[in-house]
Amino acid sequence: MAEGVLFNIAEGIIGRLGSRVLQEIALPWGVKDEIRKLKDQVAKLQAVLLDAEEKQANNNEVKVWLESLEDAVYEADDVLDEFYTEAQWRQMVPGNNKVSKQVHIFFSSSNQLVFGLKIGHKIKDLNKRLHEIASNRTFGLLERNREDVEFVRRERVTHSFVREDNIIGRDEDKRAIIQLLLDLDPISTENVSTISIVGFGGLGKTALAQLVFNEKVVQNHFELKMWICVSNVFELDILVKKIIQSATNDIAKSLEIDQLQKELRKIIDGKKYLLMLDDVWNEDHRKWDDLKDLLMGGARGSKILITTRSKKVANIANIAEPYNLRGLNEEQSWFLFKKMAFKEGKEPESSTIKAIGEEIARKC
Repeated sequence: MAEGVLFNIAEGIIGRLGSRVLQEIALPWGVKDEIRKLKDQVAKLQAVLLDAEEKQANNNEVKVWLESLEDAVYEADDVLDEFYTEAQWRQMVPGNNKVSKQVHIFFSSSNQLVFGLKIGHKIKDLNKRLHEIASNRTFGLLERNREDVEFVRRERVTHSFVREDNIIGRDEDKRAIIQLLLDLDPISTENVSTISIVGFGGLGKTALAQLVFNEKVVQNHFELKMWICVSNVFELDILVKKIIQSATNDIAKSLEIDQLQKELRKIIDGKKYLLMLDDVWNEDHRKWDDLKDLLMGGARGSKILITTRSKKVANIANIAEPYNLRGLNEEQSWFLFKKMAFKEGKEPESSTIKAIGEEIARKC
């Protein structure tokens, strides 16, 4: 397994286990305490994962232990997927058609009790299994702080390039974002303003940002263009290094943070720049303010464009209303589905398969 992948999966599990939605679901099914225990177990094991992944190459005992943990973490991920899927089906409004009636029957109180017991047993078994794995750790592993985990996000690194013909149904969104980038804010007294694209995971925020970033009018409008994949690592020294590297096409030197900040100011001061911050999760006002202070030296009309799943993040990053990205319409969804599911994107000859595909596209 690539370094950091298991760490990321564990991090995703912890995030979902702590979400308000799952807490609300867990309460009527009587598994709230087990959910809390599972979150604590995964968090404790995640803390030593990075060290274990580094040491497994030279320590067979660590390798075997890590393999057992990997199986358990994947199982936890699967159980959570089942939990969420069941909850989403519960929210379906019963209608008059046969399928809806069957769904209504399936989600009767008796069946819900059965599911609650089943999922409760699965989570309890998981907690027991993870506890045993943690107890079997007879070797020393170091806990890693957030500042040490920049490499964790290597497989999530995004870049600015995208093939335009691969993007479907985003022409209107592209025009809207470009207009926001090119316009001067008549109200703001600051040279640099921020625009946020908000939407759930997989909706196409990064692809849209790539489209916009590569548009000729945008490239010509800004003197300096920088693309940064942020993800969960929102630490000032790391971000400054990434911005410098993107601006200069050179790896930032190993300097103290104050020297890095001076270098960044020297690069951007007086220039009209576009800084793309992709996949932002930071909800800490202080961290955002620290970064923003360094970026205010750009020429008037400089823009920071961020993509995020969180409206809270967007509100922290800028005063203006975020750009809420919506899903594709039915026609666009069917076009995309054909492109991904069928050879050369052609419609299937079977009318039955076509009908099933169109129904899937509508639901998506």
